[in-house]
Amino acid sequence: MPDPIAVAVQQLKRLPGIGEKTATRLVYWMLNAPPGTPSAIAQALISLEEGIRPCETCCNLTAAHPCPICSDTKRDPRIVCVVEHPQDVLAFERSGEFRGQYHVLHGAISPLDGINPDQLKIRELLTRIGPDLDEVILATDPDVEGDATALYLARLLGPLGVKITRLAHGISVGTEIEYADAVSLARALQYRREFK
Repeated sequence: MPDPIAVAVQQLKRLPGIGEKTATRLVYWMLNAPPGTPSAIAQALISLEEGIRPCETCCNLTAAHPCPICSDTKRDPRIVCVVEHPQDVLAFERSGEFRGQYHVLHGAISPLDGINPDQLKIRELLTRIGPDLDEVILATDPDVEGDATALYLARLLGPLGVKITRLAHGISVGTEIEYADAVSLARALQYRREFK
């Protein structure tokens, strides 16, 4: 019979950023935690698998359909911000600046990783394009894959008559210029705007 501790360590090691030592520490923490703690954690994880699905409208992960953002009548449905991952939606929501809706692609085009446009939620995005949509903001990551995805989407959406914008890129707030990388500096110069 397999050792339950060893099995738990092996399963926790499957999580990103968790190695053998951390997994072992977590298992022993759970064994010493108040009664019911491991069961509560296990039930929460099972609930994720059983209760979370992509929103039928924006493809964000949610327990409700449509998701709370898509069903919020105070949000502007004429502006859609396209992001790569559900975590990106959380980042925008933390900023409190965006009051439109989202569309989650669930990745970016990456031929080296075998990810092509058919594997992303692009078809679902195309079904949202219509006369009531004023702008699509391409908020993919500022890396090679994100840029390739944004370019692909811009070429696909361009003929549909919707305004297409891309997030500005450049130097992060709080960064000293001498420590900024060359690409960030180049983009900061490229996307500079008039000072008013």
